[in-house]
Amino acid sequence: MKRFEDLSEAETLALAIANEEEDSRIYATFAMRLRRDFPATAAVFDGMATEENSHRNQLLALYEQKFGRELPLITRQDVRGFLRRNPIWLAEDLRIDQVRRQTSVMELEAGEFYARAAERARDTEVRRLLGDLALVERKHEAVAHRLEQTHLTESARAGEAETSRRLLVLQIVQPALAGLIDGSVSTLAPIFAAAFATHSTHDTFLVGLAASVGAGISMGLTEAMSDDGAITGRGRPWIRGLACGLATMLGGLGHALPYLIPDFWTATAVAAVVVVVELIAIAWIRWRYMETPFTGALVQIVLGGLLVLLAGIFIGSG
Repeated sequence: MKRFEDLSEAETLALAIANEEEDSRIYATFAMRLRRDFPATAAVFDGMATEENSHRNQLLALYEQKFGRELPLITRQDVRGFLRRNPIWLAEDLRIDQVRRQTSVMELEAGEFYARAAERARDTEVRRLLGDLALVERKHEAVAHRLEQTHLTESARAGEAETSRRLLVLQIVQPALAGLIDGSVSTLAPIFAAAFATHSTHDTFLVGLAASVGAGISMGLTEAMSDDGAITGRGRPWIRGLACGLATMLGGLGHALPYLIPDFWTATAVAAVVVVVELIAIAWIRWRYMETPFTGALVQIVLGGLLVLLAGIFIGSG
């Protein structure tokens, strides 16, 4: 790698051209990847790609004027001091908050590069252009703001917020909710059956722990293998599987952990309270994210949970 201080004026201009080409392609890729779900934000990045491309053309024209038509190959990876960029534009699930953070870093780095390059330039035309580009890059936040004002209207922002919410529900909330319901409800029968069959808090806890961990692994694998998210838009399968598996395990452990209390009836009473809290939480999540009426969701989940609970107590007592 070369030190920035060792670059010739031609190499500095060639590096600036390569940087502008790369940034323009990154912004164009952001626009392409975001266009389906966030069309207004995609239009902002289209504008920024066009802006970077105009900088490239200015630099190319100056390079040809000063050094001819042969352009040496030099990129930011060949020079010390540049940040290594995380290629989030290649991610399957491109998050808009990550994109905006990356954009801020890119513009800050570009501004610093042009400022340092302008200080070292001896040719007045080169120094003037690099200095102008340093000012432009430092003002790019204002350019982005102007583009947002043009493209991100209130209705567009509302639409993109709704899209973000929909993706959150599809990729995280739905699989986690399915796991929480399964973990909270399906483990009721084996845990309370073991409790009333043995009256041993230790044995009941072991049964609950095994049921919760086993259900978590099973549900996580099932969710991860259900689809790859390419068609449904449900995101990465391992993230959905992890959300579903952890929620399943937590749902079961919620009413298994009270059986660490030595006294059987105290442990059972605490476990019953935890079950009620879990069922209300599930009903609230269904109301908050799945647009299910809270009363209807509460009746459905409580009725189902009570039936499973009674089945476990009846089997254990027999």
